[in-house]
Amino acid sequence: MKQLNLFNQESVEPQWVNITNGEYLYVPIFFGMDEANRHFKSLLNDIEWKQEFMNMYGKKLPFPRLTSWYGDNDKPYSFSGITLAPMQWNETLLEIKRKIEPKAETRFNSVLLNRYRNGNDSISWHTDAEKELGTNPIIASVNFGATRKFQLRHRETKEKIELGLSHGSLLIMAGELQHYWQHQVPKTKKEVKERINLTFRVIK
Repeated sequence: MKQLNLFNQESVEPQWVNITNGEYLYVPIFFGMDEANRHFKSLLNDIEWKQEFMNMYGKKLPFPRLTSWYGDNDKPYSFSGITLAPMQWNETLLEIKRKIEPKAETRFNSVLLNRYRNGNDSISWHTDAEKELGTNPIIASVNFGATRKFQLRHRETKEKIELGLSHGSLLIMAGELQHYWQHQVPKTKKEVKERINLTFRVIK
């Protein structure tokens, strides 16, 4: 597995990384520390967090994380057997959105938030390739709080890439990546504090 450590490259302008069937840009310090701390506190307190459930093996099981869905009023989102109706943008989300859009060269109309309360919270292998996202979707992932492993795995070659997504970082995934690469945030036995991830996207 390729393991990339970009935390000590503040003086180096992050570059797009071309991989088989996709590309990504990782900016480890996109938000300054004060700004990242302010956003993290606001998201913890002001987002309407929900415990969603999935049907598996005939049972209704809770997602191992809290979630929330915000966006334009006419953009519902379906995944893992559930459909979410968007809540109205708040000022913190709009501020984050306005800052990342020039870097992504995309106007996003929705965002999925995941709150990982500890190392037991996770998200398993999946792609962000639902039909609502169209072909070759651009996904902008913003991270606040504890650093967690983010792993990519090619669906055919099984090649793996691992990043440590840090407080205030931005990861943009583009090209064919969502159609060929799965990604996950695995559980960890290490003691970790809370992390909030926001994945901005365009619902067609």
